[in-house]
Amino acid sequence: MATDRFAVRFAERVLAARRLVILSTLLVVAVASGGIALLEFSASYRIFFDDDNPQLLALEALENTYGKNENIVFLIVPDDGDATSQDALSAAVWLTEAAWHTPYSRRVDSLANFQYTTADGDDLYVRNLVDAQELGEAETRSRIRDVALSDPRIAGGIVALNGDVSVVNVTVELPQEGLLEAVAEVAEFARSVAAEAEERFPDMDLRIVGTVMINQTFVEASISSQMIFLPASLLLMALILGVVTRGWAGVAATGIVIVFSILASVGLGGWVGLPFSPPISPAPTIVLMIVVANCVHLLVALQQRLRAGDSRHDAIVESIRLNLSPVFLASLTTALGFLSMNFSEVPPYRHLGNFVAFGIVTSFVLSVTFLPALLSLLPVRAAQERRLPGPTMSRLADTVLRHRKALFWAWLVIVPTMIVAIPRNELNDVLVHFFDESVEFRQDTDFMDERLSGNTLLEYSLEASSQGGVTDPAFLAEVSEFADWYREQPPVRHVAVITDTFRQINRSMHGDDPDAYRIPESRELAAQYLLLYELSLPQGLNLNNQIDRSRSATRVTVSAQTLYSQDLLDLNARAEAWLEENAPHVASVNSTGPAALFAYIGQRNIRAMLVETVVVLLAISAILLFALRSLRLGLISIVPNLIPAVLGFGAWGLAVGQVGLSLSVVVAMTIGIVVDDTVHFLSKYRRARREHGHAPEQAVRYAFDTAGRALLTTTVVLVAGFLIFAFSPFVPTAQVGVLTATIIGFALVADLTLLPALLTAVDRGPARRTTAAV
Repeated sequence: MATDRFAVRFAERVLAARRLVILSTLLVVAVASGGIALLEFSASYRIFFDDDNPQLLALEALENTYGKNENIVFLIVPDDGDATSQDALSAAVWLTEAAWHTPYSRRVDSLANFQYTTADGDDLYVRNLVDAQELGEAETRSRIRDVALSDPRIAGGIVALNGDVSVVNVTVELPQEGLLEAVAEVAEFARSVAAEAEERFPDMDLRIVGTVMINQTFVEASISSQMIFLPASLLLMALILGVVTRGWAGVAATGIVIVFSILASVGLGGWVGLPFSPPISPAPTIVLMIVVANCVHLLVALQQRLRAGDSRHDAIVESIRLNLSPVFLASLTTALGFLSMNFSEVPPYRHLGNFVAFGIVTSFVLSVTFLPALLSLLPVRAAQERRLPGPTMSRLADTVLRHRKALFWAWLVIVPTMIVAIPRNELNDVLVHFFDESVEFRQDTDFMDERLSGNTLLEYSLEASSQGGVTDPAFLAEVSEFADWYREQPPVRHVAVITDTFRQINRSMHGDDPDAYRIPESRELAAQYLLLYELSLPQGLNLNNQIDRSRSATRVTVSAQTLYSQDLLDLNARAEAWLEENAPHVASVNSTGPAALFAYIGQRNIRAMLVETVVVLLAISAILLFALRSLRLGLISIVPNLIPAVLGFGAWGLAVGQVGLSLSVVVAMTIGIVVDDTVHFLSKYRRARREHGHAPEQAVRYAFDTAGRALLTTTVVLVAGFLIFAFSPFVPTAQVGVLTATIIGFALVADLTLLPALLTAVDRGPARRTTAAV
């Protein structure tokens, strides 16, 4: 065949110029890997969103109005369960003072410096709720506790509703340049302050949460993952290749191809300006596995020809003749699968697809040029074939062919069952649940969710219908009613709203009469109270985080227990509907928050990836139709390529039932990988039919004998490699690893059981025998 003649000529030229090929490879890889120096590491949860993402734009608009909300939160947990004890209040005072020294800090809020109002006639006094000089007096502590548990601005937000935990919240303004270093600096300072606080106050437990710690944990999780992924994967590679080749030459040569492919993939990403972020950390390991998968086919064929008596030169040429076309097709379809991740709404997963695609292309080129050239210089010898216990490929082929009808009917039962199970998967993305429970940050956020304000934050900017309308009693009444409505919702723990401050000032100005705890009666009075209050506030504790500068809009912050994505979207939809129906003086609403960002992006990404799946499936099918030059075989190949994803997501629905951003790209990742097995099996089947004139049953046996062992080996490599991801502290990576390994495992089963049944049932035409060029 023409492809065989081309493969033979190609192999001969590579071997004839082997030293030039090796030197050229070294030069090209050196240039490509130079891009590593250009890589920029991103470590913010905002990397999951495009710059034009509507929800991100809404969050940025809110931050431009009220200031950024990046923070460090210290949780003070007294051993005696009393956050208003003398020791606990002393700790809060000390920690508040220390927190002001946090790099890039612009505001510190705590029980210690909470601004409490009193009045003497027409004079309004605003003081810290806690006076460090009076903490020894039981009466003072009792008053502080009464205020903390009754004032809605404190209870559930700064102090737990049962008074056993308090908070020191540090708001920071991080620079855009050098963000990674700034995050690390703030996190390191926070940990040192917490450690010192625990030394000073041994009966206190300090925990640290907040958005800065989220970003820092992303970095730390990525680093710890790499400490697991690459060493374990390299060890696995060496072990499997040692079993396959039974010699150091194949292991060493493949190891060099792995290193070169990883360096080139990461370096090329740097040259084109791709950022590196925690979700991309699996890329080098994925490239490693694909390199091994490519090399295994060549090494297995090489060993088979050496055992048949071929010289090293002829064995290498024959290995390339048999595998150049299928390895090219497998690499092409796998690269297409990863490139299709560019349909994703999530930038890191687009970048991951591109990094891996660079590695796949590099791997293919090196596997058919550098690897043969290097092997021709190494002492590669034929290893004695060992018969492992259990069924051989020949026996497996006989069993599959003997029971092909039963297997076909079994598949007809299993596939519809798994299709029914797929809808059991619910879309869910909770930012703090991106980390495994073994991670200290996850433990601390779970503690906060159980004991204090919760991990779900919803933000609203409510704009009045008139200029300066934030002092309009009608507008304030609607804002207050909105806050009250939210407080009645079961998952809500705390609502921060400016109307509580207006109510408290009005009460103070009426001799602390409880009946005066209400919105001021007139706009003028509200404006006067607001001015008096702001003039009395200390520096750094103004109201700019709650009211915009034009006094036309105010911020409402809702804290709730951890909510799944759909529950959050439903709650937000009900809130916006309430405002539409009950707040005529609210001219516009901007609802946002980190939790809302992830809830919305999940839905958007699922829709995008459904389009991607259709496009990549059509593209890969078209490639296989062209490559196999058979409409019948091309159509047959679609079935075992689709079914693994169906089985994988069906099993996931039965076992787990939740999918997030990461799992939405698994189909794109796996569809190209699972095609590899089909390509190699069908290429050997087609060769048997056309080159040797075999009947379908004989051709299936030939495919099992020539490709079966390599398919099994590559599947073991891929499954074991992806299962390594299960040990990642970054939950999305761990889930991708488990589901991808599951799908790849199902793909091998489908190719070795369902595909032979389909071939023998459908491909019944006479074989067209051709002469191979060898």
